[in-house]
Amino acid sequence: MPLIRPSAKAVSNLMRMVGSSCSCPAHSSTPGAMHVHRPGCTSSHRHASAATPKAEYAFEMATSTVRVGKGATQELGMDLANLRAKRVMVFTDPNIAKLHPLKTAVESIERAKVGYTVFKDVRVEPSDQSFQEAIDAARKYKPDAIVAVGGGSTIDTAKAANLYTVFGEAHLLDFVNAPLGKGKPIDRPLLPLIAVPTTAGTGSECTGTAIFDLKAKNAKTGISDRALKPMLGIIDSLNTRSMPQQVRLASGLDVLCHAIESYTAIPYYLRGEAPANPLQRPAYQGSNPISDIWSSKALRMVAKALPRSVADPEDIEAQEEMTLAAAYAGIGFGNGGVHLMHGCSYGISGLNRSYLHPHYNTDHPLCPHGISVAVTSPAVAEFTGSMYPERHLEIAQALGADITNAKHEDAGAVLGDALRKFLQGLGVPDGLAAFGYSSSDIEPLVDSILPQHRVLKLSPRQTGAEQIAWILERSFKNY
Repeated sequence: MPLIRPSAKAVSNLMRMVGSSCSCPAHSSTPGAMHVHRPGCTSSHRHASAATPKAEYAFEMATSTVRVGKGATQELGMDLANLRAKRVMVFTDPNIAKLHPLKTAVESIERAKVGYTVFKDVRVEPSDQSFQEAIDAARKYKPDAIVAVGGGSTIDTAKAANLYTVFGEAHLLDFVNAPLGKGKPIDRPLLPLIAVPTTAGTGSECTGTAIFDLKAKNAKTGISDRALKPMLGIIDSLNTRSMPQQVRLASGLDVLCHAIESYTAIPYYLRGEAPANPLQRPAYQGSNPISDIWSSKALRMVAKALPRSVADPEDIEAQEEMTLAAAYAGIGFGNGGVHLMHGCSYGISGLNRSYLHPHYNTDHPLCPHGISVAVTSPAVAEFTGSMYPERHLEIAQALGADITNAKHEDAGAVLGDALRKFLQGLGVPDGLAAFGYSSSDIEPLVDSILPQHRVLKLSPRQTGAEQIAWILERSFKNY
């Protein structure tokens, strides 16, 4: 369903309803809501010298080149030779280091007679410390090209190592999203990065985003800039066959939520002011007619393929569908963005101190990213359903709901129920309580989530402390 640009009057009405365009008291109807300044605002707090800013009027599409095909990993060495690379740094995690995907990648590099080293210590769900360890290793080795073989954690770690190797003088927080970091734009070319995903979930092979735990703030955050995106993503379904069932589940849920959030995000032209320089236009721009196509297609693919992939490790067709769905959603959300499901997940994962998800081989507590995102999805749908209800109903229908007699005012509840049924059928843990959280954790969770401006501002409804607390409270038990 393409996004129809409304009339000027409809836009004006929508901006009043959403409250997405001004932080001044006169225009804010919800306590704690976060907004940008509305063009033309006459409130007395406005700087007298500021020119009237122009509302956003454009969006950009940026994604990696992708190569799709069984066995395509064997071409990696030729790609590096074509780049005339001499010193390649290959990033992977301790589990993938023992498996077929890395073996295939390394053999290809050796056949091409390209020099390389392997960094095997990527942390599943990276932290600032693990990022820094990878950055230090890359700065010491001085690669001229980088390869990532692994899931989103590995690809994101390789992106960070690439960035801070080129910007050798930079501190980690220089490029981290504001307000937790300085949010500087990347204004010089990075090294060639080739991503070889081994999971069907994050879509990181197509995006300019790298996510990690910032331990000092007890929150997940990240770096988001188009310049981070890999030069090439090699999508080889042979590399996903080693995924354990729970990894297939968690990574697939991430695809699902990428698709839902980018499809229901605030439209790009309501996001706020246009940047003074296009270099400053964010990677996450809001829903737009091109992202919508990729996201809606990914949603339908996940709805059919994920239950099959989780239920049967021998269903190769379903796994292949999920690898494509992950890339499709990556293109969609990599430009459209995500909002409340991901925003809440960063606090849920960041404050986790004891929960270790089954079948994840780590030495630290771990709530997998896709699980932490999905657990609030029903409550988020209930909260956002009043905005773009036709889209919420469309998503519910894709998940198997009968929307024949559904009314627009019921869209949030219909999608919330459809998501609960879908998640329960997949065996997803029953809400925040399953991770050990209780009502006493609401306040610290909210405090951890509120700084996620990059994604919260894309919510189609006003979102502050009270709204986030409501979503969390509704998410303690889902079934």
